[in-house]
Amino acid sequence: MRPHGYVLLSGFLTAFVVVLLTMPSLIKVARLKHLVDEPSEERKLHQRSIPTIGGIIIFAAIIFSYALWFPQGAVIGDGETDYRELYRMMGGAYKDFKFILAAMVLLFFIGVKDDIIGFSPVKKLFGHMIVGYILVVMGGFRIGSMHGILGVYELPTEISIAFSFFVYVVLVNAFNLIDGVDGLAGGIGLITATVFGFWLFSAGNVALALLAFVLAGALVGFLVFNLHPARIFMGDSGSLMIGAIVSVLAIRIIDHDTARLPMWLRSVSSPLFVMAVLAYPLVDTLRIFLYRASKGVSPFAADRNHIHHRLMDHGLGHRGTTFTLYGYSLLIIALSLITRGVHPNLGLLGLSVTAVVIALLPFAIPVRRKP
Repeated sequence: MRPHGYVLLSGFLTAFVVVLLTMPSLIKVARLKHLVDEPSEERKLHQRSIPTIGGIIIFAAIIFSYALWFPQGAVIGDGETDYRELYRMMGGAYKDFKFILAAMVLLFFIGVKDDIIGFSPVKKLFGHMIVGYILVVMGGFRIGSMHGILGVYELPTEISIAFSFFVYVVLVNAFNLIDGVDGLAGGIGLITATVFGFWLFSAGNVALALLAFVLAGALVGFLVFNLHPARIFMGDSGSLMIGAIVSVLAIRIIDHDTARLPMWLRSVSSPLFVMAVLAYPLVDTLRIFLYRASKGVSPFAADRNHIHHRLMDHGLGHRGTTFTLYGYSLLIIALSLITRGVHPNLGLLGLSVTAVVIALLPFAIPVRRKP
């Protein structure tokens, strides 16, 4: 196994075991304290009361595993140590760790409060602004270049900050919006974290690769209890955590040095690759926001018009819907790799059209009404 591969595997397994062993106790406590989601609203797809605070254990597993296995060194190149480069990389890694931890703790409390007693939209937005400031301004998680996408290269500092903050808000809300079917948000988060983790490990960024694999391990453990029939939901405390970590990984990948990547992966445009990995949550969020705007309702108003709702209406059920959307995500990721070397704008056009057309197919096919 490559240097530091054991660290990533250890982080993955630790997070998985923590969730697997502690989630049953949380489920019991949640039921005793009646911290459950009742199937009272028409848009809800479950038929029984289910605990909604699974994000508590996801958060605990990520924090514990990431801190426990955080690398104290890095191997540069083919096993040769460049100490100046080592110092620079690990200095950046510790800085990232500091601000990621601060942002995650704040998001955790926002999510838990919303899951248990509710949170007003204004206060929630204010919380996101603070988290965004911590990550983007203080932590320096910013997109500095689009690498030729739509002819855009280097971004001025002000635009970089505003755009990066926008990316954070969109991704956090996107994972919150797709959390509507058993196993969906957790599975899409798992796919995203795993793919990003391998990319970052290949690029030599062990610290962020560890974060990705720790998230993946926690989500594998969570899916044991969340696949249909779900015994617990992740709630906002979980979906916000996934969205925030994914946004951090995505932003870092876009501007990451690709010199250590294999040649076949280096030829894939970084922004295009990130958008392909996040195709499903991005397409569903864009579609639902445009739909709500066209109806004159708030973009944040809850409804039953997501892609997963439509697939359920077609009779796929929870598992069918979930695995169909897993397949959709993997297909778009594969297309981004197959079309590597293509001009970024042509690649963006091809992937965007493919992703949107496939996502709209369930709405183009009439739903068979039960007699």
